[in-house]
Amino acid sequence: MEKGSVLVDTNIIIEVLKNNKDIIKQIDSIGIERVVVSCITVMELYYGALNNADLRKIKKYLKAFEVIKINHEISKLAIDLIEKYSKGYNLNLPDAFIAAASIISGMKLFTLNVKDFRYIDGLELWSSFFTLQENI
Repeated sequence: MEKGSVLVDTNIIIEVLKNNKDIIKQIDSIGIERVVVSCITVMELYYGALNNADLRKIKKYLKAFEVIKINHEISKLAIDLIEKYSKGYNLNLPDAFIAAASIISGMKLFTLNVKDFRYIDGLELWSSFFTLQENI
């Protein structure tokens, strides 16, 4: 993993696949070699594929990225995050794992759902004018 890598949330990859020029520009500004995804994002994308052709397109695109897998440390932190934030903030399981992967790996998280993550202690969000202005 390259120093200064950024973990991208599922919604960012969805926007890239929809050819959202603003998001693509932001990914380009990070540098594709520094963009990392969680295995949770991979699963969410596969699950959301409309058909086999869509699944093939997603799989082909994801080959460009390093994938962080769930390990003991990430699992333990995700459990702690669920305990701490699921009731008061409605943190869901996929977001807990993505946040835990970001924290454990020391990477900032790039998401369009800033409101779903901003309350998590120790999580750094990758900020850009577009994402922060649209989602706070």
